[in-house]
Amino acid sequence: MAEVKPEEIVTHPPMDQLQGFEYCIDSNPSWGEAIALGFQHYILALGAAVMIPTLLVPLMGGSDDDKVRVVQTLLFVTGINTLLQTLFGTRLPTIVGGSYAFVVPIISIIHDSSLTRITDDHERFLQTMRAIQGALIVSSCIQIVLGYSQLWGIFSRFFSPLGMVPVVSLVGFGLFDRGFPVVGRCVEIGVPMLILFIASSQYLKHLQVRRLPILERFSLLLTITIIWVYAHLLTVGGAYKHRPERTQINCRTDRANLISSAPWIKVPYPLQWGAPTFDAGHSFGMMAAVLVSLIESTGAYNAAARLASATPPPAYVLSRGIGWQGIGVLLDGLFGTATGSTVSVENVGLLGSTRVGSRRVVQISAGFMMFFSVLGKFGALFASIPFTIFAAVYCVLFGIVAAVGLSLLQFTNMNSMRNLFITGVSIFLGLSIPQYFFRYTASAQHGPAHTKAEWFNDYINTIFSSPPTVALIVAVFLDNTLDFKGTAGDRGMPWWSRFRKFKGDSRNEEFYTLPFNLNRFFPPR
Repeated sequence: MAEVKPEEIVTHPPMDQLQGFEYCIDSNPSWGEAIALGFQHYILALGAAVMIPTLLVPLMGGSDDDKVRVVQTLLFVTGINTLLQTLFGTRLPTIVGGSYAFVVPIISIIHDSSLTRITDDHERFLQTMRAIQGALIVSSCIQIVLGYSQLWGIFSRFFSPLGMVPVVSLVGFGLFDRGFPVVGRCVEIGVPMLILFIASSQYLKHLQVRRLPILERFSLLLTITIIWVYAHLLTVGGAYKHRPERTQINCRTDRANLISSAPWIKVPYPLQWGAPTFDAGHSFGMMAAVLVSLIESTGAYNAAARLASATPPPAYVLSRGIGWQGIGVLLDGLFGTATGSTVSVENVGLLGSTRVGSRRVVQISAGFMMFFSVLGKFGALFASIPFTIFAAVYCVLFGIVAAVGLSLLQFTNMNSMRNLFITGVSIFLGLSIPQYFFRYTASAQHGPAHTKAEWFNDYINTIFSSPPTVALIVAVFLDNTLDFKGTAGDRGMPWWSRFRKFKGDSRNEEFYTLPFNLNRFFPPR
């Protein structure tokens, strides 16, 4: 076997920013292209905006009309929160939408004995919604305080590239149950969507129309349209007429009952369900979900920065974003969205798929959210897309986000047994522990924590059901206690320390400076 010459060895030096992005965070495509890309982000955000109310509202006693109003409200507030975050928060191109992290404490509120004894379904829905609103309003103070006091930024000094790898990776990997397991519920729609999306966005991405890589940029929009039409043809052709109810719900395009129930025009407004009610137990339980969403968003912000070809967000910017996210949870409580807010992971992945990290594109998508949530019939039309189609796209986009987390390993020494141990154990436990909590809950109809103190149960069951949260607890603890001395270089701290402070790197000002010259009044640290 011929010996490899030194000059033939290919090395790939670590890079602060991903390359190959035509539009980064502060560069913008043409207005026409930006509007189309913004609409694509809006369509993708519909998945969670529809699924969360579809799961929770029936349990609350709500009707199809109530479900439509909650979907509209969630989309409207998502638009507001996205604009606030991109203008005054981290300024990263992230959509801040509904979070599944809040499902555990919300279901606990739904099953509260004081609410389940209400016999009238609509009255039970209203009372439950008001209880959820009160818990969200109180618990939002956690993120507001941790963010604006810079406490989260101070805590982040314990983070390193090695510690962030499991957190960012499991923001994507931890959502595997919303990928192919959902695709498998309707394979005749989900598998063609998955294959078509990969083929058009990757294998045919160089196909150009007037020098525009049309399939790379708009593959999601084009493939969703094709498969949606295909699914509708199967529906009207009677393919699911005698199939089980579960199959019909996942495959048919006419089972969402959104279009018929949606009003033509309806503007969501604060306290539309009535005055919130406050209960200490509900609020304490909801605080766990707020902490989980904070950790998940921290990982998503780091992924978004890399996929927008920006530098890692400084501690000050990260805290500022968490503070505004707390304002977002407060707005969720005031408007009544039935859940709290976090960064949309799928939309972060779309930045990488399209190679467009423009902030303006995401702000345009926020405009679409507010516009179509007011025009109920039009918004409901797009919201009737079967969730199986979204799940097929998630298989790709969640994977991109997970890979971004793994890319942080380039700044660490992976020839160190210490680093291999921390990375492997934190990723494994981050997947394994939440899976145990999920399976236990599915079989026993309650979480492993099952005491008389409901708020304690919600705390434990919520925190340990979140893969990124478990990964952060394990990775940060091990990274700061195991053979800690003399390992700063192995952990990647020399690279990481430049981005700890706003003025540590000259590029931070380009990416994260507040608009309207607000830095004069709120100087970065």
